[in-house]
Amino acid sequence: MRKQRKHLINLLFEKTRVLYCKFKKKTPWGISTKELLSMPSSSYGYQLGTFLHERGFQLIPKVERHDAYHVLTGFNTNVEDEIVLQYLCFGNGKRSPYLLGVLLLGTLILSEYLAYYRESFIIGKNANPSHHFDFKTIPHILSSEALFFSEKQLILLHQI
Repeated sequence: MRKQRKHLINLLFEKTRVLYCKFKKKTPWGISTKELLSMPSSSYGYQLGTFLHERGFQLIPKVERHDAYHVLTGFNTNVEDEIVLQYLCFGNGKRSPYLLGVLLLGTLILSEYLAYYRESFIIGKNANPSHHFDFKTIPHILSSEALFFSEKQLILLHQI
């Protein structure tokens, strides 16, 4: 039954992502995974490129920061981690209709992860604000995690 609920959420993610990107008014970064992988191996851009390459992904135009959040937090791309990532962003102050929809549906459909969602929300609430940060400017930075999370928060993040 859980597998079917996760499949339903994945279908909803796919359908709504297309609409979300269509109406998003941001300029795409215009950088490929190959370009990210050509950056120094200690850079954030390389880490992002590795994340994408290992999963066979490319940056999604206009919503590239979503993958940046995955790299910063270490959350995977499975359904529960996609939802928990949104909880972290919500705790950090990000607000959008899409995010609120993910929280609502994710909580209702996969309520067994409520403790995981709550932990992520608290970490996001205590992290340095990042929801307004222009992630396009940081690919050359060597350690971007310190921009958003204290050492204690990073330990908590890696424990959940």
